[in-house]
Amino acid sequence: MKDIQVGSYNIGRNHRPFIIAEMSGNHNQSLDRALTIVEEAARAGAHALKLQTYTAETMTIDLSEREFFISDEESLWKGSSLFNLYKEAYTPWEWHKPIFDRCRELGMIGFSTPFDETAVEFLESLDVPLYKIASFENTDLPLIRKVAATGKPMIISTGMASIAELDETVRAAREAGCKDLVLLKCTSTYPASPENTNISTIPHMRELFQCEVGLSDHTMGVGVAVAAVALGATVIEKHFTLRRADGGVDSTFSLEPAELQALVTETERAWQSLGRISYGATEIEKKSMQFRRSLYIAEDVKVGDILTKSNLRAIRPGFGMPTKYLDQFLGKKVSRDIAKGTPVSWDLFL
Repeated sequence: MKDIQVGSYNIGRNHRPFIIAEMSGNHNQSLDRALTIVEEAARAGAHALKLQTYTAETMTIDLSEREFFISDEESLWKGSSLFNLYKEAYTPWEWHKPIFDRCRELGMIGFSTPFDETAVEFLESLDVPLYKIASFENTDLPLIRKVAATGKPMIISTGMASIAELDETVRAAREAGCKDLVLLKCTSTYPASPENTNISTIPHMRELFQCEVGLSDHTMGVGVAVAAVALGATVIEKHFTLRRADGGVDSTFSLEPAELQALVTETERAWQSLGRISYGATEIEKKSMQFRRSLYIAEDVKVGDILTKSNLRAIRPGFGMPTKYLDQFLGKKVSRDIAKGTPVSWDLFL
């Protein structure tokens, strides 16, 4: 698989994980707060910041009954209509340019998730460098084709999708012009639990669809993301806010700045640790071999003395003969006087 280039960054197994900070609705309808989120994401080391591009009208209809009203007792958004929830969470379209401009100033990639064709056309007018498809839209093939036709890299979250559905989605994207594709393993619960994340799917998905694979992570903390990198994830996306205590539609499962910084650091360490299949001492380990145990003369001995467990011992450091020869040397006579602390070698024996 070839690397995917986005701006000055490369996505692929030979590069550190590409970390996306998802703002979503954590701006709490304040542009100043949104810009501060951008600045804090950059300071924490994120490589990209993602928005969501929709309006309440492009997402649903204005009804507060039946399936248009959230009554699930376990939902973070219980008691709100879909329309009002999206109205509260959406990012005003006139904010996109100043947010993306600030991203560029700070060396980050600014991009978004479009939820309908009008959002794609708007984002194209801003020349975004890549697109993200949300899990709930990963079976919306017309939208997939619209985004793929831009020819820009696509990241698609795979929450809830069966293999058959993903096959349809991937085929639609590639046939419509997508050359650079990343699939994100995702569990579409908010928050998600580690037990339901199933990141063992990551290498299987990579092999099955022959594309880069990452993780859209709604769990708390950074442990799941670090483990995902160890399994080959090359992209990590996490929701991000300034302070969970400030509230907001997504704040409960969002990282704070210090946590995002830890995510960047620890996922890069996980990636660095992968290396290659290797046995034996590495170059940097060779100096440490002197601290292995080896055979040493542990007491002064005279010519003709017999070696015993008292005067021949397996100790550190490692300049003597390997300890596997201990039984072979016990009972032998020495060929000369030997001082305590002499490393054992073949020429010491009769």
